[in-house]
Amino acid sequence: MSSNELAENAVREENEHESAGASPGRRRLLIAGIALLACFGLVGYGILATDDQPQQHAVPSAEVTYEVTGTGTVEISYLARGEAGATTVESGVRLPWTKSVPMPLGKAPTVSITLDGKGGQASCTLAIRDKHIQRATAVGAFGRATCTGEAQVRRG
Repeated sequence: MSSNELAENAVREENEHESAGASPGRRRLLIAGIALLACFGLVGYGILATDDQPQQHAVPSAEVTYEVTGTGTVEISYLARGEAGATTVESGVRLPWTKSVPMPLGKAPTVSITLDGKGGQASCTLAIRDKHIQRATAVGAFGRATCTGEAQVRRG
């Protein structure tokens, strides 16, 4: 309801109160109250109807290094940046291959490798903050290996 409509309603109510015998002071108080509510409504709408987006806070992260060594051509899937830890896939990669990414704490960094049909031997290695976490090896045609860990808060 617009402020004009509120004012018209207040005048209408004032006229009704006059015919019913309401006191002039009470009518003024009623009109002032309605006008005040209209002002608060407009101010509240202006404050609440903002296009500003909530600010995102920095998420603590740890440096994760994925490394794949060996012979052959591989497909590599790994988790990369972001709170969701989006999966990135690189196909037809010739080895060796290394990638370092920041990983949000509490997320499980993972790298998976799959050799192509020609086979070979390849190993994936996962390090968090330069500390070796896991190593796995894939062998033969379409051999697979996965390395995973968890980026945690440092203690002490």
